[in-house]
Amino acid sequence: MNKCLVLLMAGVVASAGVALLPAAETPVDRTKSTMGGSGPLKDELDDATRARVKKGLDWLSKNVGKENAANMYGGNSVGIIALAGLAFMADGNMPGEGVYGKEVDRILDVVMKATQESGLITNEGFGSPMYGHGFATLFLAEVYGMTQRTDVKEKLQLAVRLIVQTQNKEGGWRYQPAPVDADTSVTICEIMALRAARNAGIKVPKSTIDRAIDYVKKCQEPDGGFSYMLNSRGSAFPRSAASTAALYYAGLYEGKEIERATAYLMKNLPGKGQNMNDYHYFYGNYYMCQAMFMSGGDSWAKYWPALKAELAKKQQGDGSWAGEAGPVYATSMSLIMLQVPNRLLPILQK
Repeated sequence: MNKCLVLLMAGVVASAGVALLPAAETPVDRTKSTMGGSGPLKDELDDATRARVKKGLDWLSKNVGKENAANMYGGNSVGIIALAGLAFMADGNMPGEGVYGKEVDRILDVVMKATQESGLITNEGFGSPMYGHGFATLFLAEVYGMTQRTDVKEKLQLAVRLIVQTQNKEGGWRYQPAPVDADTSVTICEIMALRAARNAGIKVPKSTIDRAIDYVKKCQEPDGGFSYMLNSRGSAFPRSAASTAALYYAGLYEGKEIERATAYLMKNLPGKGQNMNDYHYFYGNYYMCQAMFMSGGDSWAKYWPALKAELAKKQQGDGSWAGEAGPVYATSMSLIMLQVPNRLLPILQK
């Protein structure tokens, strides 16, 4: 299972000679922190939480891909199916290996078949394909990093090339695979995919990442939060959580941007500054959980118990969670968050 610790974050190459981003920094050992312990740290994962995860994974294995709506807001979306794959992988499963290895294999088949010649990964007839593309590319990068499969690498390179080619002049991305406009929400999805591909050994132009991070920085507000677009200002929790995580993925572990962003997020802890019924509750906490984990120390020590308690309240009797984009989406997001202490997803490596 620890083969999962071999991957994550960035890139592609459209032609020979494209510069490879600098090697990732030596990963910080997240099993050592002020909270003590090794593996899952003391009080991070209790028996009740493990039981909730098991029940959720069982439900997900029976329901992924069975919702009717084939768009980003339904369970048949390739992006949401890819998130389910990440949830299984966070438990240590790989294609064909582990309790849910068959599910990961099936999800990989869906994602591979949805990869078009252009590189766009979609099975959506309408909607916002670049959201799904970002999550699906992230999934492919995780799988390739673990398996080194040539067929997965070919699809991944196509997917990353599309991201590189559709970056707009501001440095970001938006709903459609065209370099027209940008918003922080979609941009963060693509940054994560690029960082994942990079850590899996795929090449990516350094300028692509530099321009994307510059775009995110320009969207930061005086209060530490982040705006949706450069011409639509104002902070909000979900996009601020995503933007903070993106800064960490870019290797910015300290500095004024991180300090201000973290301070903003700490005012929006579960049960304090945010509401469980907020429309983007799962989206926001998916990113905040990663940002607080990478921040470590006091931020993680305060955030994790609050999140764990809320997700316990929100889980349905059948093991699922209900949320803004349907139960497969909400359950996948919840399971990824609850399994962060497993330290198996390379996305959590510095």
